[in-house]
Parts: sequence; C-alpha cells; structure tokens
Amino acid sequence: MKSLYVSSNYLVNDSIHGNVLSEDQCQQINSSALEVLERTGVEVLSEKARHLFSKNGCWVEDKRVRFPAGLVEWAIHTAPSRVVLADREGKRKLFLEGSNSYYGSCTGNTFYIDPITGERRKVLKNDKAVAARLCDALPNIDFVMDFGSPSDVEPKMADVYSFEALLLNTTKPIVHWGYNVTQYKTMVDMCVEVAGSLEKLQRNPFIALCSDSGKSWGIHSEEGMAKVMWAAEKGLPQIYAPFVVSKTSSPATLAGILVQALSESFVGLVAAQLVRKGTPFILGGIQAIMDRKSGILSYGSAEFQLLQAAMGKLGQYLKIPILGTAGCTDSKTMDPQLAIEAALSLVTAGLMGANLVRGVGAIENGETGSLYQLVLCDEVISYTKRIMRGIEVNDDTLAVGVINHVGPGGHFLGEEHTLEYFKKEFWFPTLMDRTRYDEWKANGALSMGSRVKTKTQRLLKEHQPKALSPEVVKKISQMVTSAGAKLSKQAKNK
Repeated sequence: MKSLYVSSNYLVNDSIHGNVLSEDQCQQINSSALEVLERTGVEVLSEKARHLFSKNGCWVEDKRVRFPAGLVEWAIHTAPSRVVLADREGKRKLFLEGSNSYYGSCTGNTFYIDPITGERRKVLKNDKAVAARLCDALPNIDFVMDFGSPSDVEPKMADVYSFEALLLNTTKPIVHWGYNVTQYKTMVDMCVEVAGSLEKLQRNPFIALCSDSGKSWGIHSEEGMAKVMWAAEKGLPQIYAPFVVSKTSSPATLAGILVQALSESFVGLVAAQLVRKGTPFILGGIQAIMDRKSGILSYGSAEFQLLQAAMGKLGQYLKIPILGTAGCTDSKTMDPQLAIEAALSLVTAGLMGANLVRGVGAIENGETGSLYQLVLCDEVISYTKRIMRGIEVNDDTLAVGVINHVGPGGHFLGEEHTLEYFKKEFWFPTLMDRTRYDEWKANGALSMGSRVKTKTQRLLKEHQPKALSPEVVKKISQMVTSAGAKLSKQAKNK
C-alpha cells in the first residue's frame, strides 16, 4: 500500500541503543590510551614479543616497550570490524559487529550451587558438562563458557578437561581459556577433529580463545603474549582480556579505568596484527571497581554497568568487537538483589551494544556459578532482546486502515491484522507470572524462585544435546589422555 504520508528528510529511529559516551569523548579516551602506550609503555616479559615489537618500530629498553601511536592506529584499522562465530556444525551464528549483542555463561568461578542439593561447593568436572547441556537447551544463551575450573582433575589440565566437557555437551559457539600454548594446541586439535580441517575451522570457527595480560597492570606475561601470537598464527578469533580494577590496578576514575583498559588491550591487538594482518580480534576484559567496605570486585555496582556500557561504545567507535560482562550479581542467593543486578546489567549491555557478553550465571561477585541464575537470566535476555527490537513504524504497523475498518466501539480480535501481529509484535514470558491472583493461587502460588528451580530441573532431565559421532568422541578422548600423559612426563623430568 502506498504511504499515506510523504515527507522529505524523513528520519527513522531504527535502534534504541543509548550513548554513555559521545564521539568526542571516545576520541579523547582513545587518544589518551595511545599516549599512555607511547609515553609510559608497558613491561613485556616475552622476549619473542619484544623482538616482534622492536623490529616494527617500538622503543624497547630492557623489558619496557613503548609503542608509536601510528603503529597502534595501524593495528586498530587492520583488525576486522566484524568477527563471526559459528556453532559446532559450522553454521554461522554470532555476528560480532556494530551494536549486535550476544550473551554467554560465566567462567572463572571457584564454587558452584548444586542444582539438586542447593549446596555451595567446589566445581567438579561433571558440573561443567551439566552447565553446558543446560546452556544448549536455553534459547537465549548464545555462546558457552566453562562455568568454573574443576577441582577434581589434575589442576594443570583443568582447561583441557573443561573444554572437553563443553565440546561434548553443546553445539553452541565456545569461548574458552587455556594455561599455555601447549594446551591451546590440544584444544584446537580437538576442534579440527570436529570441523574436519584447520581451514574449515578458520572459515567457520566455533571457538574463540581467551587469554589475559597477566596478574599486574602494565605487565604482560610471557604466556599471555605467547598465546596471542600463537592464536594469530592459526588465524583463529581471540580475546585479550586485561583485568582493570579501580584503586588497586587502575586510577580511581572511570575515565582513567577506560584509558588503562584500552591501552592494555591494544598491546595484544598490536601483537596479533603484526603476526597475522587481519586476525580476528575482540577487545575487552573486566573493568570494575573495588567495594570500599568489603574489598570485593563488585559486579552489581552502578559503576560496573557504566564501564561495560562505555566499553561497548568504544568498540563501536574503534570498529572492533568488544567483550562485555552481564547477567551477574554480588548476591549470594536467589533474592531481589540478584534479580535487580542481573536484569539491569543485561539490559544495559543490550542498550549500549557490547558484542560478546559473558558472565551469565555468576553470583557472589563472580565467585560462584548458579544454574538457577542462568535460567532466570535466559528469560531476562529474551525480554531484553524484545526491547532491542524497538518499535517498527510503517504503513502496516500504523494500522490506520484496520482502525477505520473496525470503527468506533468495535473490536480487533477477529482481524487478520491482529492474528498476524499478535505473536510477532508482543513478547510473552515463560517464567514471569501474569496470571490473575486466583489463578496464581490455584496453581500453587509459586514464587519466581520456585518456577526457576522447576524449569531448571525439567531442562536438565529432558534435554540432550546433539552428540558427536562415536569415532570423533574417541579421538577427542585420546587427545585429552595424551595431553595429560605428556604433562605428567614433563613434571617427572623436572
């Protein structure tokens, strides 16, 4: 139907994304990060990385490396503006670019809430398989992380055992860490076995390798740099994730935290692009504040949400995908604080456009993983995604003809227009209760917490992820066994 209204210079708001930083502020923060790297520099403990930086124009004095702004700007422009992650079957699923946001589970937690007993205990290897299976069942969890390090395996093999559990129990894209290049190689070999070849894995990667800069700000570890360069050689997506916390490893201002976070990430970015121009790279890490009373890294603070939002905008300014954090809380149990902090962080991440948003399911300031929190957040993410769709305004949705056809006092229930748009336009919950009081009472007067637990138990009982072939599973098991044997032999030789 021809438009009823003709207007020149008609503007359409096709996004409801917000702006916590202006373009000028992004430019100022970026320029400050370049200045820090050029004037102050960083300590690089890897001799190989120092040599790489030196021969490409950096100023190297002992372990201190200072970066010319032009080299960093070259790396920024060379890195791809989009990174695509596929699922285990090679189907392209996550398009990390612009303001697209995708949500994934948590990692790094020491403890785990047992979904059967409710006990808070150390993470076990099987917990990771259970969490991966639940993530596989939840429609709004887009990628999977490992839900904590297992305490019942050889500690130096925890990364490999964790990855095996993920690979066997979900088809969704995996974001995973590794202790060193040797462990990276084992995990990538497992992926190649599934994909069929390294080239097929490069074309449709279902893994992003996540490493950090080290334990202290401005000091980039030998292993961290080695992992960045190795992942770049293989042409696989990677994340270089510095850990920046106010008043301890960074300034007390949010702008200062952002400057430091960018400058730390840029070190990994430069290394990756020098090794392989155009290597897929995701900026980001954890930027947070330390609570002045408890001393914890607070996931629930307003400042944490502001920092995540700002990093999302900086990623869009730089045209490089950004890692964010959301769906987590400082609360220890399923209470209003948990719901408030998790929901606000998920909506903020969506509104500000962080691309790869990890942390869903983390409670107790990241110390503990909760499957109940994961299931609750899946509902909130679905809610958030509806908000992000915004309001479509066109001739059909304006419904002028339908309003005229029905007329004053009429109803719209039988109209084709209503049938077409009722499910398409509106979001309907699976956990949030919208029943009348009597109906709610008749159904058992269940709280949100009870509904979450019931849904979690049902999904764990019913859902089975698509299995790999027995031959591939056997080869993966052999790779893990071989890696463990090599590690034991190396330990004995020492």
